[in-house]
Amino acid sequence: MSNWLKFGLPFGLFVALGVFLFVGLQRDPSYVPSPLIGKPAPEFTLPSLQDAAYPVSSAELTGRPWVLNVWGTWCGGCRQEHDTLIAISRSKVVPMIGLNWKDDNAAAQEWLRALGNPYSAVAEDAEGRVAIDWGVYGAPGTFLVSAQGRVIYKHVGEITVEIWKNKFVPLLG
Repeated sequence: MSNWLKFGLPFGLFVALGVFLFVGLQRDPSYVPSPLIGKPAPEFTLPSLQDAAYPVSSAELTGRPWVLNVWGTWCGGCRQEHDTLIAISRSKVVPMIGLNWKDDNAAAQEWLRALGNPYSAVAEDAEGRVAIDWGVYGAPGTFLVSAQGRVIYKHVGEITVEIWKNKFVPLLG
């Protein structure tokens, strides 16, 4: 075996791995490309967490931009972003729909009573089927939907005021 194969190949693989790691560390970890961007938002009709007699339907939001925030009481990041969501909802810039994902209803209702409710409506996705349609694999996750009903932005992780102002608001026009 030549010296090149013995030493050069492992060294080359080490350098290539280093380049991949360096490039990966330079990227924004909250940016996750979504196949939904630019496509129609998945439609849903789910029971309302607050009043099962009045389901929450994405069809009712047609003609105006809106936000879908995926959360659960079991999610630590959801607790961290909750105060920010309250502040965003007070600005009344856009309706915010909560998608309570695979959660206990009583715990979710108590959470909203204790911490405040930033949502225009909260849909109950107990089985997680709607979350699958939206490409959700963890919480929190937030989507911005255009007035034309297309997904225009996806954010994975907690929302901060800076993220809201720098990523979401400019897309609202």
